[in-house]
Amino acid sequence: MTGALLNTATVLVGGTLGLLLGPKLPERTQRVAMRLLGCVTLAIGGKMTFDACKTFGVREFIFLLVALAAGIAVGSLLRIQFRIEQFAQRLLKRFSAPNKPNKPSRVAEGWVSTGLLFCVGPMTIIGSLQDGLTGDYKLIAMKAMLDGVASVGFAATFGWGVLLSALSVLIVQGSITLGANAVGGFFSDAVLAQIGAAGGVLVICIGLTLTGIKKLPVADYLPALVLSPVLSWVLSHP
Repeated sequence: MTGALLNTATVLVGGTLGLLLGPKLPERTQRVAMRLLGCVTLAIGGKMTFDACKTFGVREFIFLLVALAAGIAVGSLLRIQFRIEQFAQRLLKRFSAPNKPNKPSRVAEGWVSTGLLFCVGPMTIIGSLQDGLTGDYKLIAMKAMLDGVASVGFAATFGWGVLLSALSVLIVQGSITLGANAVGGFFSDAVLAQIGAAGGVLVICIGLTLTGIKKLPVADYLPALVLSPVLSWVLSHP
């Protein structure tokens, strides 16, 4: 739960700073900060992949490549990224102000927009799983920094509704972490390595998006996190 608590705290601190600073914070400063954090995310993803693949032989690399390709294909067919964006739009319309049926209230818009951004994403799932399975919360700490920077800008724009997303972060990430911790004993080291390797590749994709190098629909790649360990286990136990 350390990662979830840390992330909750950074959203609260960043949101509070955003409320105090208001429009005084230049957008360019936020943009530069996000790109720097994107570079760090690339480094973390690379290290995750490298550490997980240390014990890999040719067979394990083949498992990983097949699982990544199959996972991306499944996610693209299911259009996960598109569906998440559609869900966000429907949720925002649901919280529309009574006198403006097509425009959400500022509090609701701040809460829903940031809540989805902070909770519905690959880094949330990968980081929370890693925290629960191995106790390593470095990725969630990285995400916490990203969310803290983002919440400053969101709070300056949307107001105190952004602070409500801290509760969403605590519930969603805490639930994933506790769930992963509960079932972690059933996973072998080989399966955990496959999860770490697939997660590392996805984190690299997130870093590419954050730095602006290439915008990727990373949510479409999430099935790879499931297929990678499953494929490894099935093929290792004929």
